[in-house]
Parts: sequence; C-alpha cells; structure tokens
Amino acid sequence: MPPNTNDPLAEALEASTDWHAQELLLMREVMKLVGRSLAPAFVLREMLHLMSELLGLNRGRMVLADDAPHEAERTASIRHAYGLTAGQVASGVYRWGEGITGRVLQTGLPAIVQDVDAEPLFLFRCVPRSQLPPQTVAFIALPIEVNGATIGVLACHRIRSRQRHLNDDLAVLRILATLAGQLLQLEQLVAEETRQLEERNAALARALDTSTARYGLIGRSPALLQALGELERVSQSQATVLLLGESGTGKELFARAVHLASGRHDQPFIKVNCSAIPETLFESELFGYERGAFTGANTARAGWFEQANGGTIFLDEIGELPLAMQSKLLRTLQEGTLVRLGGTRELKVNVRLVAATNRDLAREVQAGRFRQDLYYRLNVIPIRLPSLRERREDIRALALHFVNRANQTHERNVHLAPEAMARLETHDWPGNIRELGNLIERLVLLTDHTRVTAVALERFMPESLTPLPAAEPPPGRPLPAGTVREYLSARSHSPQALQDALLRHQGNQTQAAQSLGLTLRQFSYRLRKAGLR
Repeated sequence: MPPNTNDPLAEALEASTDWHAQELLLMREVMKLVGRSLAPAFVLREMLHLMSELLGLNRGRMVLADDAPHEAERTASIRHAYGLTAGQVASGVYRWGEGITGRVLQTGLPAIVQDVDAEPLFLFRCVPRSQLPPQTVAFIALPIEVNGATIGVLACHRIRSRQRHLNDDLAVLRILATLAGQLLQLEQLVAEETRQLEERNAALARALDTSTARYGLIGRSPALLQALGELERVSQSQATVLLLGESGTGKELFARAVHLASGRHDQPFIKVNCSAIPETLFESELFGYERGAFTGANTARAGWFEQANGGTIFLDEIGELPLAMQSKLLRTLQEGTLVRLGGTRELKVNVRLVAATNRDLAREVQAGRFRQDLYYRLNVIPIRLPSLRERREDIRALALHFVNRANQTHERNVHLAPEAMARLETHDWPGNIRELGNLIERLVLLTDHTRVTAVALERFMPESLTPLPAAEPPPGRPLPAGTVREYLSARSHSPQALQDALLRHQGNQTQAAQSLGLTLRQFSYRLRKAGLR
C-alpha cells in the first residue's frame, strides 16, 4: 500500500512512482479477473484490493441498493469492501439522501470531499475519525448505474497531500464504476434468464408429469419421453402403430395412450391378447359369428373388430396369430370390411389398429411364420418401447408407485429405505416393469418389517432366489415361494414333455404347468401349439 505519512522519504518514493504504469497494471489485472470469472462478487472485491495496493485509494467499498418494499424505505449497504473490518462493513447502511453516500445514491452525481473533517454531511459511519490517518483525508464517491438508474456507489478514502493528481484518480474510478455497473447488470440478466429458465423447466416438468400421468405412464426418462413423443406425433393419424420391445415394457399402456391421444379417445378401446386365444377360436373372436355357425351358436355375436368400430383395437402378441388368420386380418385392414363366421354379407368397420409384439417379425417373415404383406401393413409406424435398463431414472418413481398401490390393495404400510431403493436402481430387470411390479407386490405381502432395508430386500431379489432347474423338477413339486419365473420362449418344452407332465398329474393342467415352471396360460398355449388336447 502506498505510504500515507508525512515522512520525506515516503514522499520521495511516491513521487518516483510511475503512476501511469500502475494504472495500466490495475486495468490489466481487472480485465484478467473478468476473463476468469463473470461472478461480480469475486471481481469487485479484487478490484477494491487493487485500487488500494496500486493507487493508494484506501478503504474502498461498494455500496449497493437493498430490496425495499416501499420507495421511502430504500436503503443501501456495503456489499464488497477492502481495508474495512466486518463490524465496519456491517455499520455501512445508508438511506437515500443520507450523508455523502446517500446523496450520491439520490442524485446520481459524483461527490468529492477534499477534507472529511470540514464536511458537515460526512457521517464517519463506517470508520471513526480516530481510526483514520492524522493528515487530511479526502473521500471520493461515484455512482454505479445499471440501465440509467443509480443502484450503488463506489467510494474510497484518499490522502489529500499526494504527488498524484486527483483528476487521475477520478478518471480511473469512473472506469471502474462503469465496469462495476456492467458486471452487476450482467448478473441481473443472468439471474433473470436463470429464473425464467427454471420457470420454463418447472412448467415443462409439470407438463411432462401431466402428460405421462394422463396416459398412466410413470417416469420422465429421456427414453420414455422419446417414445411418448413419437406416439403423440402420430396419434392424430389413422396409420397402424406397431409397438416393439421386450415383454413387460408396458405395451398395453402405450396402446391405450395412442387411443387417448387420438380423435377416437371417446370411442371404444378393445384389447385382444392373441396368445390367449385358441387357434380354432381366432376367427369367431376377432370377426364374430352368425347364429348357427357352429354347434352352440344359438345367437349371433359381434367380434372384437365390430365392438371396436369407431375406436381402436389393440392386438397384443400379434406374432402369435396363425397364418390362416393373418390373411383375413390383412383383408380387413386393407378394405375396412369383415365377414362374420357363418355369414355371407360384408360389414363395414372403421377401426384404428395398434399391434404389439416382442418377436422379431422380420425374422418371422424369413422363417415363413408371418406373412410379408401383413408385416409391411403393420410396420407403418414402428415405435420401440424402452426396456427398464434404458429407464434407470424411472425405477425410483415406478417402485414408489408399485409400493403405494400394493399398500392400498393389501392394507399394508411398507416403505423402502433409501439404500433399498438404490439397490433396485442397480438391478438390470430382465422382466422389465412387470418384474419390478411383481417383486414389489411380493415384498409388500411377505416382508416382516414396515421399513425394508437393502439387506431385507436382498432375499426378494431374483439373484438370491432359487433358480429354476434345467431339468424338470420331480413330479408334484411346486415352484419355491417367491421364485421369479424365467421368461421362456413358446418352444421351451417339447410336445412329449408337455404330455408327460399331463400324464403324471392325471390331466390337471395347473399342476402340470407348475411342475414345468410355467403359468397355466403358458402351458395351455404350448399345448395348443403342439396340437395336444
């Protein structure tokens, strides 16, 4: 800091100082600070430091306007300072028009006090006179402006008897006050942009939550939102939508979302699980039948396509459709007509088709198990549904949803500890959302504690459960409680294995299915595919 005494040697040193070089150094250092950081607090404090060290402008302070509810109550406080104690900074609060600092705030004009002892308006509020140098002390205060309005004051003390011209100090201080105003204005702009961005993000999050909640979908992961965005872009068209993806990814919810987002949302939505329909009943189920079409057909019945007229029909597991039915479905899609089983007249239907499969239909076409022309008809708008591995951000929300639902259904009060939730998020979930939901329901039913820790959760996780044996288990032995069934292909068991299981259990399909690690539906479907009754 330049000397502030009347010592002749000090005065000689000051006289020999190259003030122009000091000014350039100060400006260069300040610009470096601005280049490193646009945060005003850091730059302004260092600016005051350099003013003192390089130019002898001591006890510098930035006095900035406080938030005030009323104009008459406006005050300004010292926000940045160098050479002042914490107590001195805390005492530096000024009303508009109060003292020299308050007058600069009120008028927007600079103030130069040549001798603070001779100025009755000078308050000595921050630094008592006894703590200032004994020689004559000057005070300089310049307004800081943002958008033409005075929002603060740059002020400092200056020893009057110096070899440096007062006008030189004023010129530097004007530049620094202007720079301070620009930095503060930039801070305001960034704060406003940040506020608006946060509001837009919050509005977007609310919109996303509303959108996904409207369709019954849980989560906001990019993969889910991308699939939902594709769905909404095509929802108003009449084109067929083909939902692709692994089992358990929520195809039915997405199919219903297509319906709800379309102009058909107030018309019927019919869901048909093709894997659950016996091959001999496909035609009558899909297209209906007339009275007398077969034994027991005492009345006519409209099929699923007729019941969906004006709305949407969802054909789940369409890869299971027999070849004979594929050609009839293609005709209905192309011509918009159908003929009931046992009937002769064509009926007009206006139906939007949403189909789903976890099979690779292109390979099925190559293998001759799926019609190529029907495949092209279905594959107009394919939408791939993400697996849960691609939606890890949604696992927490999904788990909470399943816990709440299971608690309400089973009148329990179970909740997951944070470490248990984290364990769920690290699992790969080969069965996707369905597997997660099943595990949560089993956990809610079987846990011995209200609060489930990661250790307690581990016994319900698939890795820790008894794996299904490669060979068939001994007759009559059911699957261990809590075991997660493997996701097996439709050709997982030979016709002979199915028949043997039935023989062992005297034709009881439920027990036969359990002995093979299958659900009753899976077992019945394999029987039909094998041509067994």
